[in-house]
Amino acid sequence: MRLGIAADHGGFDLKKRLTKELQELGFEVKDFGAFELDPGDDYPDFVAPLARAVAQGEVDRGVAICGSGVGAAVVANKVAGARACLITDSFSAHQGVEDDDMNMICLGGRVTGYALAWDLIRIFLNAGFKGDDRFKRRLDKIAALEKKEALK
Repeated sequence: MRLGIAADHGGFDLKKRLTKELQELGFEVKDFGAFELDPGDDYPDFVAPLARAVAQGEVDRGVAICGSGVGAAVVANKVAGARACLITDSFSAHQGVEDDDMNMICLGGRVTGYALAWDLIRIFLNAGFKGDDRFKRRLDKIAALEKKEALK
């Protein structure tokens, strides 16, 4: 599985640790930045390119980290085809993939400890979309909404 990862200064340290662990497990990880700790950087500069890469199939799934995870989720969901959510519990980490085909997990580097973040990412990566008709129907409605909004 090809993964993308991005973080601003609020998630920089967590991103470094998670990237190392993911690579040690054999994942191909593409880093979208930040590449150095800069307290003045802005999460949209890193999360938006990651979300585009996920939406275009350049990477299979994405991990976006900012201080709280909220901003990363807001930015990612502005990109058509990216389905991101701030995840803080194990149920949502798999249910979001299984039912909603979530392709990005957002974490808060200042509020989610490393051990929990690592558990949530492993759950997210091991989950698969169920593909039931009702879930596909909902995704079709989301795609139609994205197209309608793009025409405005």
